[in-house]
Amino acid sequence: MSGKKVIAVVGATGAQGGGLVRAILEDPQGGFAVRAVTRKAGSEKARALAARGAEVVAADLDDEASLEAAFRGAHGAFCVTNYWEHFSPEKELAQVRGMAGAAKAGGVAHVVWSTLEDSRKWVPLSDDRMPTLMGKYKVPHFDAKGEANAFWAEAGVPTTYFHTSFYWDNLVHFGMGPKRGADGVLAFALPMADQKLPGIAAEDIGRCAYGVLKRPDLVGKTVGVAGEHLTGQEMADALGAALGEKVVYSYVPPEVYRGLGFPGADDLGNMFQLKRDFNEKFCGLRDLAFSRSLNPKLQTFAAWLSANAASIPKG
Repeated sequence: MSGKKVIAVVGATGAQGGGLVRAILEDPQGGFAVRAVTRKAGSEKARALAARGAEVVAADLDDEASLEAAFRGAHGAFCVTNYWEHFSPEKELAQVRGMAGAAKAGGVAHVVWSTLEDSRKWVPLSDDRMPTLMGKYKVPHFDAKGEANAFWAEAGVPTTYFHTSFYWDNLVHFGMGPKRGADGVLAFALPMADQKLPGIAAEDIGRCAYGVLKRPDLVGKTVGVAGEHLTGQEMADALGAALGEKVVYSYVPPEVYRGLGFPGADDLGNMFQLKRDFNEKFCGLRDLAFSRSLNPKLQTFAAWLSANAASIPKG
């Protein structure tokens, strides 16, 4: 690693962090070395990263001292949290505060913080257009990240506030793919009406983050990335072409989606409503040309489907 700037990557075996680790490893002339930060340094995924040339270190987001050690001597860091692991905004806030403190203590010159909008700035708690959840959130998995942006500024850490988009990989791993109806036809349900949903391949999030880390002029800036902005009908048409059979678009209103009963349905229903009702603003931050400037390999939905359609469950 001599002479190379070290990038510490939190969540190195996950979707976003894993994409960044691979992007750095695939660019040996890029001037960066990667330090893969993970709770389980002995896991199969971590060992695979080490075999490819990553430095693997163990750290826990709930242990600021371990994060300080992981960030020490690093030029840059990619920081991310996983709300869906615990469903606790308070835990997420505590984890981000710890990462910010560790980055400050470690003298990190550029943090890319994977954040999202605080929906309460658009839909106050007093606004009954969507229900308030957990007593003080509208979209908990967005709001905690957006609220935590302040921690980086308070700590005086040079930070780029990096906004992601809907993972197309959710169609494979999160049960959001098309479902076969009683008539045998596949239906793709989305609470977006005719509005566009910014989406991206999870792998491309990491590649875009790598592009940000190569841009010190983006310190202090708020940026967003997406591979495409597509309506539900456009996504259904692309799915049909990739799967080789008809896929119809089914608009499920957010108030119906919130009542579907799976863990986080109310949170996701509110999220889709936010994206639907503030579509121009939400898409505007996630500029496609800017995303491609960070990551020239940026995939379209059709390109992602060509590689992943066979893995999408059609239950």
